[in-house]
Amino acid sequence: MPTFISWNIDSINAAVEHKSPRGEMTWATLQHLAELAPDVLAIQETKLRPTGLTKKQAAALDELFPEYHRYLNFSTARTGYSGTMMLTKTEPLSVTMPEIGAPGEMDQEGRIITLEFPNAFVSTVYTPNSGRELARLEDRQAWDKAYTTYIDSLNAEKPVIFSGDFNVAHEEIDLKNPKTNHHSAGFTDEERADFTDLLKAGYIDTFRTLHPEATGVYTWWSQIAKQSKVNNAGWRIDYYLISNQLGDKLVSLDVIDTGARQDHAPIQLVLKDFSLN
Repeated sequence: MPTFISWNIDSINAAVEHKSPRGEMTWATLQHLAELAPDVLAIQETKLRPTGLTKKQAAALDELFPEYHRYLNFSTARTGYSGTMMLTKTEPLSVTMPEIGAPGEMDQEGRIITLEFPNAFVSTVYTPNSGRELARLEDRQAWDKAYTTYIDSLNAEKPVIFSGDFNVAHEEIDLKNPKTNHHSAGFTDEERADFTDLLKAGYIDTFRTLHPEATGVYTWWSQIAKQSKVNNAGWRIDYYLISNQLGDKLVSLDVIDTGARQDHAPIQLVLKDFSLN
């Protein structure tokens, strides 16, 4: 059964250098993902320079994932910002770093990679955050609409498996403190409605489909709030979505334990009776 893992790493360099306690935890998580050996690994927020991986970073990834094909999309708008990476055991038919007609510099921030295989597209996304005081909310809404149109264009050809940090908790059940965060970036009515529209266009939230009533399952805990992980005051903002026609292939969607590390946790999707080829 093919397995897929997605993770917002919050800096490949911090993981590879692992010079701080948090960096050590990030590196340990990356090592664990290598041991799990998914068919496809999607990484968001690589924070690489436009020149790409350093020799040390490339060597570290080569050692951890020696049998994988590697693809990276860098931010050319701001150095060391955003960025995505995908690792796959199977060489894809094509690789696309699309521009979707998003506002401002969003299309230059390395936010999407799409791999085409004979039986599906596999894509990852790092969705823009609406920012402090929701300064970027209008642009974020434009992104959401453009992104849905883009995914629909893929889905018109073949099924899509897409993952990433979508920067939205869809329903109140998807975060610990919905009432106090109602007007916070990632839980506005506008962002939640856009996510609803995306699902209605023909896609499945794999975790919520499997666990419709599950509470206390999150993928992100604030680094600023010192006790967020201890108190499980988290948000579920990382998703694997799949085209409706793949619904009968769905086996599991799990959040991978990262111990005391705050920020994002990886998520793992398993499908059955399905091959990328």
